[in-house]
Amino acid sequence: MSTEYAENSLIYKEETYKIRGAIYHVYSVLGDGFLEAVYQEALEIEFQKRGIPYEQEKELEIVYDGIVLQKKYVADFVCYGKIIVELKAITELEDSNRGQIRNYLKATNLQLGLLVNFRSPYGVEIERRLNYVDEE
Repeated sequence: MSTEYAENSLIYKEETYKIRGAIYHVYSVLGDGFLEAVYQEALEIEFQKRGIPYEQEKELEIVYDGIVLQKKYVADFVCYGKIIVELKAITELEDSNRGQIRNYLKATNLQLGLLVNFRSPYGVEIERRLNYVDEE
């Protein structure tokens, strides 16, 4: 795959660029070592300053066989009405964290999620997760 094709095929490229900028700014100011809730509050402020539309602690419905379940998922942020941003402050992202955002995407039928870890030993870590539809 050519680089030009890969760059042009990213979904929500400009929106994620703005979200990532806010995330990196929060990290540059706070650094690592804080609880997830601290990063969440700081990121909300940064979204407001940058004019990034968001919903915080957005309840996500789960539908089973056409019936909305009482159990809900709660995403840290949904930005632009179409990008889930899930925050962590842990030493290392695990498969369970990736599974969490995969379930959020599946439940909402949204196409893109950003899994953010503010306590990675390599600085802030952002994983771009896509909602793939299985074709059988």
